[in-house]
Amino acid sequence: MSKAKPHEIQRCSWVKHPLDFSYHDEEWGVPVHNDRTLFEFLVLEGFQAGLSWSTVLVKREHFRTVMDGFDPEKVAKYGASKVESLLNDPGIIRNRLKVQATINNARLFLEVQQTFGSFDQYIWQFTDHQVIKRGCQNANEVPDRTPESDAMSKDLKKRGFKFVGTTICYAYMQATGMVNDHITSCFRYSEVARLSR
Repeated sequence: MSKAKPHEIQRCSWVKHPLDFSYHDEEWGVPVHNDRTLFEFLVLEGFQAGLSWSTVLVKREHFRTVMDGFDPEKVAKYGASKVESLLNDPGIIRNRLKVQATINNARLFLEVQQTFGSFDQYIWQFTDHQVIKRGCQNANEVPDRTPESDAMSKDLKKRGFKFVGTTICYAYMQATGMVNDHITSCFRYSEVARLSR
């Protein structure tokens, strides 16, 4: 990985805030196959709905603390008192529908694990267990939904998941490396492409 200073190298145009740099340079677009991490991104993408990703990144560590390290087994057991505790915590995004959706999704996440052996096995089927390499030359070419995200969204909704519209699903695919949407001039495009082989 390049050790160049943040402003010395070419990055994707959405990278603007300090937290964006490390997230973009180290995580975004890297293929994820760990179920706990896949659950974390499912939670965070749901909370991002209607907000900026930078807002989520600022609160990510606190989310991790109060949501038991994004352990779906623990989150699935949250009751009314935990919901109220979360809604009174200024360190996270306080939205009742999103908190309740997270608990619902944790329970369904566990069901998917039981059915498919892992959430990884289930979610990567939407790209045929391959990384989609788009090779966009500028941000305007990057879509906000695709047939793959449409199919993912439809299936997740059918299973009862919440906050999984196709745009959220596509952002999830980008975050977890199911698609490499770094623009070709970005220094991470080729690095992530190598990781995807």
